[in-house]
Amino acid sequence: MEMQKVILWAALVFVLMLIWQAWQQDYGPRPPQPAASSKQQAVDGDKPAAGDELPEVPSSETPVAQVQEALESGQRIRVRTDVLDLEIDTLGGDLRRVDLPGYPVSIEQPDTPLRLMADSDGRLFVLQSGLLPADSQSTAVDHHALYSAEKSEYLLQEDQEELQVRLEWGGSEGLQVSKVFVFTRGSYAFDVRYEVTNATDGEWRGHLYHQLQRTPPVESKNIFMMHTYTGGVISGINPVTNEELRYEKIGFEDMVESPVNRDMLGGWEAMIQHYFLVATIPGQEEINHFYSKRVAQNRYVLGMVSKNAQVVPAGSSGQFGFTVYAGPKLKDELERLAPHLELTVDYGFLTILANPLFWLLQKIHALVGNWGWAIIILTIIIKLAFFPLSAASYRSMANMRKLTPRLKSIKERYADDKEGYQRAMMDLYKKEKINPLGGCLPILVQIPVFIALYWVLLESVELRQAPWIGWIKDLSIKDPYYVLPLIMGASMFAQYKLNPQPPDPLQAKIMMYMPIVFTVFFLFFPAGLVLYWVVNNVLSIAQQWYITHQMEKTG
Repeated sequence: MEMQKVILWAALVFVLMLIWQAWQQDYGPRPPQPAASSKQQAVDGDKPAAGDELPEVPSSETPVAQVQEALESGQRIRVRTDVLDLEIDTLGGDLRRVDLPGYPVSIEQPDTPLRLMADSDGRLFVLQSGLLPADSQSTAVDHHALYSAEKSEYLLQEDQEELQVRLEWGGSEGLQVSKVFVFTRGSYAFDVRYEVTNATDGEWRGHLYHQLQRTPPVESKNIFMMHTYTGGVISGINPVTNEELRYEKIGFEDMVESPVNRDMLGGWEAMIQHYFLVATIPGQEEINHFYSKRVAQNRYVLGMVSKNAQVVPAGSSGQFGFTVYAGPKLKDELERLAPHLELTVDYGFLTILANPLFWLLQKIHALVGNWGWAIIILTIIIKLAFFPLSAASYRSMANMRKLTPRLKSIKERYADDKEGYQRAMMDLYKKEKINPLGGCLPILVQIPVFIALYWVLLESVELRQAPWIGWIKDLSIKDPYYVLPLIMGASMFAQYKLNPQPPDPLQAKIMMYMPIVFTVFFLFFPAGLVLYWVVNNVLSIAQQWYITHQMEKTG
């Protein structure tokens, strides 16, 4: 019984701690607000230099660039495909804005697309790339170079499968550079290609780089039990040791305190957030130098630059580039793009369990066409899989229930003798052949599966704005009328009544208040998660009632 008491106290403290974290996220003190815009940063004296924004080439020479006071802009070029609506700036050919028409900001604003990247309205999240000179004879065409374009707007027509947007630079006599964006119908991935034409008398040697620059989110709108990660991620292979780095998070503070400074073969870099990401993917046979830095008080850079110089001989031309993904965390599409990119759908340390659960959830959804019913069916399948363990747990609880009167009698008899009470209680368990932890251990075995499923439901963009029935219009946000949390609390109270009452009054009080505490906490859970717990509890009650009833009938 002491072990059960410890488990109960630990569960209560854990829940209270998480409730406090959720409250702090919504009502606690806010961090200092960042500057309203890059122009305001310049006014306040926080002026990043252009050289600070550029990576260092992997050689003894560092590119020289003029001082830039703020993130400036040239002409904007709008590009629309069937899944993307974005803006490219002629200054550097930066990707400055990305909207996702297929993902509205909310169900109340179905015509307002989610803005994944932007350089206005108090936030900055852009993609920059360019060519750095490998020697003093070669010209830089970095993200401060000014390009030109034939049109200011490009549209993927209904009969087109591919759309190319060409930017031209000819700022150096004899050297021409085209920066080409290649978009494909139905894809959030697109290619960025540099075409260098060298009409000079000498060879051109340079390094291709690409970097993501952004400010951290001002504040989190997430009031779930655990807050999702927003920040950088990298992946690749150590070219010397051949050791594979599958997935490493690089938080904004990490970019300053422990800057990324390593060479890697292939791989990718990304800035991720709940449900969405932007990633840049080099050729998987290339070696790049990965780096990170802070270029202003609240602006962070994560990027890579080619380790080996690209060479374009005199009178010749060359091509090189990379791939960009800007969109939702769709596991199947990410898996096809690059090794381990699907890990940006972050299930945490229980990925090995979460992956098959998500696979099964997808298969069920393909049959029923509704994510809410898919969650219900998946819960039933999990419950059936754990039926033997659950049955053993409920039989143990039923046996404990029979002993409740005798345990109370022992407690009264040894009211002033704690050691005597413990000894008499263990003798009773031994005589009746009952394991007091028999009701807890099977439940503990199932906890990893429950946690893995929690992360599947929390991280799956497929559930974002997915309706179930009636008032549940979005399974990824809380129940607007708190119906499911109240049903969940009632089901927990019913389970409390079915379980044997602990002889310890304090322990009994904890058990009695648990349904109330969990109900309050579940008010803020996404409806999809609460739906899972409701179905799981109802099935548990039915199973427990049946087993207890059968045992009482057989005596």
